Amino acid sequence: MILNDLPNIGPISLNRLLAEFGGDPRQILVADKRRLESVRGVGPETSSAVLNWRAHFDLPREEERLASAGAAFITAGDAGYPRLLKEIHDPPIGLYRKGEYLFAEPCMAIVGSRRTTLYGQSVAKKLGAELAQMGFCVVSGLARGIDTAAHEGALSVGGKTAAVLGTGIDIIYPSENLGLYRRIAETGAVLSEFPFGRKADRQSFAMRNRIVSGICEGVIVVESDVKGGAMITARFAGEQGRLIFAVPGRIDQATSAGCHQLIRDGATLLTGIDDILSELNYLDGLRPRAIPTEGQTSLLEQLLPSLSEPERRVLDCFRGGGQLGVDALATNTGLATSEISAALMMLELKKLIAKRADGSFEAKS
Repeated sequence: MILNDLPNIGPISLNRLLAEFGGDPRQILVADKRRLESVRGVGPETSSAVLNWRAHFDLPREEERLASAGAAFITAGDAGYPRLLKEIHDPPIGLYRKGEYLFAEPCMAIVGSRRTTLYGQSVAKKLGAELAQMGFCVVSGLARGIDTAAHEGALSVGGKTAAVLGTGIDIIYPSENLGLYRRIAETGAVLSEFPFGRKADRQSFAMRNRIVSGICEGVIVVESDVKGGAMITARFAGEQGRLIFAVPGRIDQATSAGCHQLIRDGATLLTGIDDILSELNYLDGLRPRAIPTEGQTSLLEQLLPSLSEPERRVLDCFRGGGQLGVDALATNTGLATSEISAALMMLELKKLIAKRADGSFEAKS
């Protein structure tokens, strides 16, 4: 914890120091200036910070905060430190963790814009739920918009989700996600590289993003403009050798511009969960364990209460296996064509119906 919070020293230099001193942080803290500066990347400012660590870090206070929060500080040798995170170029030497999930199953990140559309929220929540049902841990950053929808999707099916913060673990940002933070900590994990009291800034969010991608097999960008934080996460994913998926959106929507750029640059265009499984190409023995579905309600039963009246009326027309076009649906429901088109789009997004090659629609089994 002391080394992790020292100024003028980053994770790369910290890991070099640990390697040089046999992995023992206590030896680093009692070493002399000359010995410290013999390590590549450690200059006078860094050695001064290490030698005068008591002026920068109040260890007893940090330990009290840790105990009070019911959190733990874990290092790369501890259970619960994500396996893939150890493999990146600049892994954190430690993580503050709240929650008992130990990252035993593969992880997938879902990230995107804070200023999102209803379409983006719907897709993120749906992907979060489907990935969690298949046994993946859904990782995101607890931010507004896409992050929130992804976490909620995983929680809605009793799945695992982990939030990586760009603040100290005691600071919930945004504050309206306090309830979500608590739910994630109860069944999954909340992680932070930063000490208690660290507030968010541009640097902390970028550092957080490398952890989000580093934990995961791949990163899914649902909505992002070309300069959004999700694009930084995608860049880290590329540098770390992770898979990158992008969900297409409207060409006139700024929050889709980043996704379209990623697709042009070689990211996998994502239309559904099958695209992810195809890219991951898991052998049966390596796939995560799906959440048991015995006794659970069907997708239709789960979604029925949330359907709008036009969506219900359109869906009723498909009972019995009918294959219908917009004109036939207009005749059967009495709804305007615009209402039917909107209802069909939402039902298709919710995977309750599918569009056929001839332009008609039919219910999915």
